[in-house]
Amino acid sequence: MTAELVRGQNHPLDRARVEIRVTAGSPVVAGVTLGDEQGRLAGAEAVAHPGAPRRPGIEVPRQAAADHRIAVDLDALPGDVHRVSVLLALPRGIGALSTFGSAAAPSVTVTGLDGTGIARYTVTGLGAESAVVAVELYRRQGAWKVRAVGQGYADGLPAMLHDQGLPQAAELAAQIEEAISHGQARAVQAPAVAAGRSERAGAGPAAADRPSPAHPPASDGAPSAPGAAPGTGAKAAAAARPADVAPAPVGGGPIDYRHPQRRSTPPPAGQAPTAPAPAPAAPAGASAPAGSSAPPDGPSLPVAGDAAGWSMEERLYNQVWGMFEDLARSVAAYRSASGFAESRLEQELDQALSDPRNRLGTAADAARATARDKHAALVAQARAALDRDLAQLAAESAVVEPALPPAFARWDHPVWQGHHIPLERPMALRLGDLHLPEVLHLRIPMLVRLPLERGLWIDSGPDAYAGSAGPDPDRDIARRELGSALTDGPPDEAGLRRLAMETAVAIAARMLAIHPAGDFAVQVIDPGGTAASALAPLVESGALPAAPVPGAKGVATVLEALTRRVDLVQMAVRHRAGDALPPDLDTAEQLLIVHDFPHGFDDRALTQLRYLADEGPAVGVHLLMVADRAQSREYGPVLDPLWRSLLRITPVADAHLADPWVGHAWTYEPLLAPKGSQVVRQVLGRVAAARRAS
Repeated sequence: MTAELVRGQNHPLDRARVEIRVTAGSPVVAGVTLGDEQGRLAGAEAVAHPGAPRRPGIEVPRQAAADHRIAVDLDALPGDVHRVSVLLALPRGIGALSTFGSAAAPSVTVTGLDGTGIARYTVTGLGAESAVVAVELYRRQGAWKVRAVGQGYADGLPAMLHDQGLPQAAELAAQIEEAISHGQARAVQAPAVAAGRSERAGAGPAAADRPSPAHPPASDGAPSAPGAAPGTGAKAAAAARPADVAPAPVGGGPIDYRHPQRRSTPPPAGQAPTAPAPAPAAPAGASAPAGSSAPPDGPSLPVAGDAAGWSMEERLYNQVWGMFEDLARSVAAYRSASGFAESRLEQELDQALSDPRNRLGTAADAARATARDKHAALVAQARAALDRDLAQLAAESAVVEPALPPAFARWDHPVWQGHHIPLERPMALRLGDLHLPEVLHLRIPMLVRLPLERGLWIDSGPDAYAGSAGPDPDRDIARRELGSALTDGPPDEAGLRRLAMETAVAIAARMLAIHPAGDFAVQVIDPGGTAASALAPLVESGALPAAPVPGAKGVATVLEALTRRVDLVQMAVRHRAGDALPPDLDTAEQLLIVHDFPHGFDDRALTQLRYLADEGPAVGVHLLMVADRAQSREYGPVLDPLWRSLLRITPVADAHLADPWVGHAWTYEPLLAPKGSQVVRQVLGRVAAARRAS
């Protein structure tokens, strides 16, 4: 897991060959200095810069760019080198900013050669500085560590080099500037995202609490085309840009605050239209949807990961949330406009027919026809606006879905065919899909943050599906769609219970697959032993060590063990005594699947279950209930807090989730493997193999 450093903090390095990745909001020059124990430089040959990019054990980029990768081999460094300092400076003469305070804070990440993050430092608090020592790798008693420095210099490169003891600092700084000026044609500008989702406020939950760089870093998993020279993509984009389209402002200038996907309003009379910013290139392997084009005054082509975030996973997460909010707002606007048209139709009819003399004859017919024509025009106008928004969202979904990581992907996604157990924990989990009745073909992934802050409840009762009181168009739509969800007709009670347990197993398999080996475990309570067929993939693969013990004894054994784990971990956290935990205690996160509740539960077991639901998530014990609430009515209101603490989902498509913004009733559809697919068993087999190898 990548360590997030603050200024002055250090972190050990467990390998000699590392890569230093720099991400900035505007083009910067990256260099490295090789210092002794006091950080003093022996001479100009101790500096790696674009004019001399290679030194023993060091290689830096040859041009200014918004993203850099610096290769470091600590074993190849000279013996008298004890400090490796990473320098960042703003170049002159290529349209870049003059101070770091005018751009997004640069970020420096030390990674392994395989891209595994070791430590990350975001250089915050910069103002008038134009050069900064971001981080340094230093040797102490034979071991290497990385330290977050963040020392800025308002006088630029000369002052920074002079501070490191280089007598000819001004001359070397001039050489570096000259090398950069000769490489201006190759300079890589920061990606233009002015037309993207990343500039929208609130592109996801708690957006104000997350860093929002002006230019999100490009995905590490999207390399340039094979054989392409550095800067080829930037030059090709510049060559393909129409002559009358100005590039997005880098160092200042007017900003276009119009919504990048709603640019149909003409400019005021006498005002020249503002040219849209060029759309950023799509990641490698993600092609634009068929038939899509980007007219000069139309919406830009959608791009996967076009949202704020420090990693591609976070950008995709925020982009999905942005799509959810866009769809909610667009449908809310359509429903509001349709309601206004209905109320206006009633008012105009009442006004036209309020006079008894106008209720009969051609005048009454003309008034009714005029009112209905106005109503039809208003509804058609609202529908046209909705269709335009839906077309843009559908195009964005077609680009985003193929780029999703396993934690966000459907079971039929190709990413599962080559899936490998990750080394880091994911930030979110896809529980299912959401859609609205106005647009049945557009599914928005339902993502929840990890670790789960509340348990899950899969409602296996018939009241959740077939017992709705009165007509409900959303539920009717869900019923009509059910023919495509694993069955050709409405399921009976036994079918609902089977689908509910299969949904629970699919969620458990996904949780196991997206966590590092040994970091997540599953336990099951099945007092009646009726879930054996659904649990077969977990048991046969070894992901579940053994079939659950039936009866009250099995319930008590599992609950006692998990309650003990919660108590011990809570005490260890409270007293900061994590090393005092018993060696037989499994510290991996636990997912407890409870089936056939409340069969086999006595009063003590109920109390323990409620305790796990309340206290477990904070220490890594999560609850997944597969139950029919009607079967526990004999307990009265005692269990009401338990049900309210859980997030209710259904094993079939059902409109029961309401968003807090506009109050839509969203239809939830669970994620299950395609009929006849063995993808869940294959993934669980890889999980078991990774556990044995670890």
